[in-house]
Amino acid sequence: MKHLRTTLGPKSKSELGMILPHEHVFVDLRTPDQPGYAEADIYDVVRLMAPEIERIKKLGVTALVECSTGGVGRRADIDLAVSLATDFPIVVPTGNYREPWIPEWVRQATEKELEAWMLRELTEQIDETGFQAGWIKLSAGDDGMTALETKILRAAARAAAQTDAVIGSHTIRGRVVMDQLDVIEAEGYRADRFISIHTQEEKDFAYNVAVAERGAWIEYDHVGRGGDNEVADLVIKALEAGCGDRLLLSHDRGWFDPALPMGGIPKPYTHLSTVLLPELKRRGIDDGTLMRLTHDNPFEAFAR
Repeated sequence: MKHLRTTLGPKSKSELGMILPHEHVFVDLRTPDQPGYAEADIYDVVRLMAPEIERIKKLGVTALVECSTGGVGRRADIDLAVSLATDFPIVVPTGNYREPWIPEWVRQATEKELEAWMLRELTEQIDETGFQAGWIKLSAGDDGMTALETKILRAAARAAAQTDAVIGSHTIRGRVVMDQLDVIEAEGYRADRFISIHTQEEKDFAYNVAVAERGAWIEYDHVGRGGDNEVADLVIKALEAGCGDRLLLSHDRGWFDPALPMGGIPKPYTHLSTVLLPELKRRGIDDGTLMRLTHDNPFEAFAR
């Protein structure tokens, strides 16, 4: 039986309902060499972010996926603290972001060392938190992968092949996604265990369809950030193109930012539930399809 690997342990599909597949609790978009990078008082983060979690719990959301990875301030200990304070499971990644957000130790590590690091976090625990990474989060340059980004991807594919973990990547252009899928398949892993994050940023819709037809997940994660009509139009277009079984929806919102006073002002994770889903239903999308997009697809993408 497959499970979602969360801060509160493995969760089966029967234990879960709606899942948000791309959000952030804590992010630091400064590079890792900057003073104060990823530093914050855990209790300050809990005070700011726990109310945001409580709001979505009341709307029926049962888990979210934290997309802050290495290089952009991943703090698994903070994710765990927020999770425990709200009794709410959070799925935390291993992996590392793109250049220039790659710390020196990752730059110097061999592919074998990176594979072993990710494999340990997927099968044992992240740092000393006591919970396993649920997936692998990477990124690629807008115009193509650098040699260093390719090294990280190859190591990720090898670790993922041993665990059935999904690999998600912040990748803006569809042709770069196709290159990433080539690398993954060359390492013996599968396109259906890849998530094309920020798929909406590729304006050539044919690439959206091509990525889904290759078996990968496409993710429209600008709910509440893009115009509501625009987002609804895109979702319906993807459904009409036959991509419903490979489509994920989320906000890419939050979050506590340690570069801002008191962490800044969070943007809520509620727009999908309160605005987009009612709008899609108003436009004739049936409840079964909405359930698939918000319950079934996120579980199938991230569970292993």
